[in-house]
Amino acid sequence: MNPTEQMLGMPEQESQQRPATGWTERLFKLREHNTTVRTEIVAGLTTFLTMAYIIFVNPSILGDAGMPKDAVFVATCLIAALGTGIMAFYANYPIALAPGMGLNAYFAYVVVLQMGFTWQAALGAVFVSGCLFLLVTVFRLRELIIKGIPQSIRLAITVGIGLFLAIIALKSAGIVAPSKATYVTLGDLHTPQAVLAVIGFFLIVVLDRLKVPGAILIGIVAVTVLSFFFAGNTFHGIFAPPPSIAPTFLQLDIKSALSGGILNVILVFFLVELFDATGTLMGVARRAGLLVPGKMDRLNKSLLADSGAIFAGSLLGTSSTTAYVESAAGVQAGGRTGLTALTVAVLFLAALAISPLAGAVPAYATAPALFFVACLMLRDITELEWDDTTEVIPAAVTALAMPFTYSIANGLAFGFITYAVLKLFTGRARQVHWMVWLIGGVFLFKFIYIGGH
Repeated sequence: MNPTEQMLGMPEQESQQRPATGWTERLFKLREHNTTVRTEIVAGLTTFLTMAYIIFVNPSILGDAGMPKDAVFVATCLIAALGTGIMAFYANYPIALAPGMGLNAYFAYVVVLQMGFTWQAALGAVFVSGCLFLLVTVFRLRELIIKGIPQSIRLAITVGIGLFLAIIALKSAGIVAPSKATYVTLGDLHTPQAVLAVIGFFLIVVLDRLKVPGAILIGIVAVTVLSFFFAGNTFHGIFAPPPSIAPTFLQLDIKSALSGGILNVILVFFLVELFDATGTLMGVARRAGLLVPGKMDRLNKSLLADSGAIFAGSLLGTSSTTAYVESAAGVQAGGRTGLTALTVAVLFLAALAISPLAGAVPAYATAPALFFVACLMLRDITELEWDDTTEVIPAAVTALAMPFTYSIANGLAFGFITYAVLKLFTGRARQVHWMVWLIGGVFLFKFIYIGGH
């Protein structure tokens, strides 16, 4: 196996297979990316299993805001399938989209329950922020932002996403638990869920080291099967008819969203969408080896894909859609093209009818996969210029703030501000791209004027 294949984590057996021909080759250029149909489908299934929780979590959270849960369930599946399908065919990226965690909580618990706006007005705010997001992308301002991100911050994004995945995984496995005294502490390791998660993690690492194709997927399926015998998991069948989307479809209230009191909400949605999605896309794409200088056209298309998904999601009836960090699990499983994303999109559509089966995969079964990927994503930290603290410190702040604030966007915000301040007061302001000053200033204004919401 050559060094490139080793770097990308591709199984030796797969790299030696002859890539497929036909429509998959024409659409997704599998040969160019040294992958196969089988590898891409396994990667897509892996990504879907790690993020399928959103099908059930999103309706639960938005339901607390008074939205009809059944309709939100349908909207969640449809926008995930639509957005990820666009990512597949238009950008040819192995990255999945779905309503974002964090943004849905802000939507429900802050905008609706705390600030007192109706969920229809909150959907209107998502729509307006999506329009702004789309304009920023169409006029290539997001491309300018990406070009202005320093190399040290780019490396930190991947590392930070890895740490972010790690805390999500450990929480899902019950290995990390909340604590009033220390915020986080060790969970109960005697629970079947924690034990199965540990077994699944070691299984994945061993299978990956032995070059077994689909190691991550095998680990997820193995823990799910064991959960029925040792963790009280129950099987509720395979098929169920999808409910109606009518209660949320086109129910947004744009007029209320444009009133003065909710403009701050639109700004928060916009900034988080912009930097959360951009950071995720860059981090996962870099992990897949797709951020090649001179070949950024696909990244630009992926930015447009996730911009359009926010707009469409507000019409269907769900909070902001974004690129999912769990896509890194599919990338580690070998996903390199839009065929991985297409597989995810098809599975989200299928989930409309097979929600009982999708719901049978517990969070602690996908946690080992996410933690395994998180460990591997830390390797980029070795590429930092450790002798230059004006580069290393902002990178470290970026990476550490992501898991500790539970937000990719906050990590980027602190990183940009730190980078600009350190360069300014060490007499190296001229080395800083003008976009860094602009982004740092915008985030500083947000924290001072709006706060940390």
